[in-house]
Amino acid sequence: MKDYGIDIWSDNNFFLKKDTVNLNTKSEPSLLEIVQKVRLSGLRGPLVLRFPHLIKKQINTLFTNFKRSLNENEYQGDFFAVYPLKVNQYPNVIDSVLKYGEKYNYGLEAGSKAELALAIAKTPIGSPITVNGFKDQEMITMGYMAAHMGHNITLTIEGLNELKSIIEVSKLKSLKLPNIGIRIRLNSSGSGAWAKSSGMDAKFGLTSTEILEAFSLLRNNNLLHKFTMIHFHIGSQMEDILPLKKALREAGNIYAELKKMGAHELENINIGGGLSVEYSQHNECKMHNVSIEEFSNDVVFVIKTIMDAKNVAHPNIFTESGRYIVASHAILITPVLELFSQDFQLKSLRLKQVNPPLIEELHDLLNLLNKKNALEYLHDAFDHMQSLFSLFELGYIDLQDRSNAEILAHQIIKKVLTLMKDKPIKELLHLQHELQERYLVNSSFFQSLPDYWGLGQRFPVMPLDHLDKPALRAASLWDITCDSDGEIPFDTESGLYLHDVNLEEEEYFLAFFNIGAYQETLGMNHNLFSHPSECTIILDEYSYKIEKTIESDSILSILTELGYDSSQILIQLKNNLSNALFTTEEEKNDTLSKLELYVHQNSYLNSI
Repeated sequence: MKDYGIDIWSDNNFFLKKDTVNLNTKSEPSLLEIVQKVRLSGLRGPLVLRFPHLIKKQINTLFTNFKRSLNENEYQGDFFAVYPLKVNQYPNVIDSVLKYGEKYNYGLEAGSKAELALAIAKTPIGSPITVNGFKDQEMITMGYMAAHMGHNITLTIEGLNELKSIIEVSKLKSLKLPNIGIRIRLNSSGSGAWAKSSGMDAKFGLTSTEILEAFSLLRNNNLLHKFTMIHFHIGSQMEDILPLKKALREAGNIYAELKKMGAHELENINIGGGLSVEYSQHNECKMHNVSIEEFSNDVVFVIKTIMDAKNVAHPNIFTESGRYIVASHAILITPVLELFSQDFQLKSLRLKQVNPPLIEELHDLLNLLNKKNALEYLHDAFDHMQSLFSLFELGYIDLQDRSNAEILAHQIIKKVLTLMKDKPIKELLHLQHELQERYLVNSSFFQSLPDYWGLGQRFPVMPLDHLDKPALRAASLWDITCDSDGEIPFDTESGLYLHDVNLEEEEYFLAFFNIGAYQETLGMNHNLFSHPSECTIILDEYSYKIEKTIESDSILSILTELGYDSSQILIQLKNNLSNALFTTEEEKNDTLSKLELYVHQNSYLNSI
């Protein structure tokens, strides 16, 4: 995996240039160059880089493909899209989504009261707002308020009780009525990790019987003219187009039947999300097998075919594909703090004047090692190691002898891997897997990659440089949380290989890609690690600008968010330290100053 599968997952957003990974647009800066420039400002620890031009690219691609499909199929309806706020609500993300979506009338989707308040405040008047999820009367009333402001808002009912609340509010309030949508519970199921969004056991949606009852309630309460949308969702990250086609046929026929029953203002089918993003770095593990071209073509063609057969006007098509829009725009960059094999460097070797014979033989094996004898000497080294461990357990060699044996054996292994790098012998591959290198990274996987921890979702990861050199170390990644689950172990089927670097002489950064969807909003403050520092990068033809830098929350800020009185905590810390013994008053004051400085910094290892 010399190129780290960049042609599989990057969608041509990045490319390799000499020994670095670079942005494939305009001035084509390297990620390493950007990170080094950011660090000159004093930021340390993990860093999220945002590239809004990638959000722009995805929005343009989505609308362009659907508009093309509409034209090619002579489709009479229009295409609209809303961005689901649950995918990533961070201000810099939403500002970019609305900025680049403005010319397309791109709107927002909300699934909670807080998200609805944000959607009402941020969505331009006229752009669509859809409201999904369970709602109480207060949330429904907020929808009425939005309609009264002039917003094009649709409340999608998830159950009959919600519709009854909408009817109650319409009788109590003189506010303008919002549009009403019905989420339908399809028999069809989706595919992939999020397939449970659909099917008869799905969490949301009305059955056929409930749809008919909802229709009667709307008609009997003179609200049928506000019934404008049906909605369904067969799951995020679709792995196959066939379940979508089946769902479209089912939903399309429901739509046509409702139109024939008298739902004359019904004119929108909202197909939810489903557009997948490629996270795999290996061809054999690819998940993304539905292109935006195929997706848009099939959606338009299937709906048109059903409506033409039923003699029903073509509805407008809505999508809510948030992952597709924002996943690629954000990258997590984290420094490697430690390679655990660094304990076995030659400079740590402490040979005695007289060493045990097996130690001397290991030393000779290392010095005489070459391509011809590599495997033979490797076997000898393993045999000697086992014998030396037995001798230590029996008390015949001391701790320094054992340390020397470990260092020499490890150096032999590293030398063999280097000598044999062009010969992928099965035995060597097995050796690489068995002797994984542990890379300690300055990050929290619970905070920055919660889908890995919770769902086993893999993300593309690669170093920022050294890409012109072979990566020979089978790598497992450890984060700095005090939790054994904070690990991404080496996977023998889709393994990550990294470089053997000397961290005392150079820095080594890893980049985690496609983390812009869900990871930031789902991230948890486990061990009280907060969101990493972030920067927005704006590129032009000649260079780039670093904007909207936001530093990770300080220790005191995190404690305040939990409900502690941070000022009292700081006073208590300083009082306790003041009461301790110091040699001089100067030393005491210096220590107090450092304490105050530390608690105003973030929880990550800022010295790295």
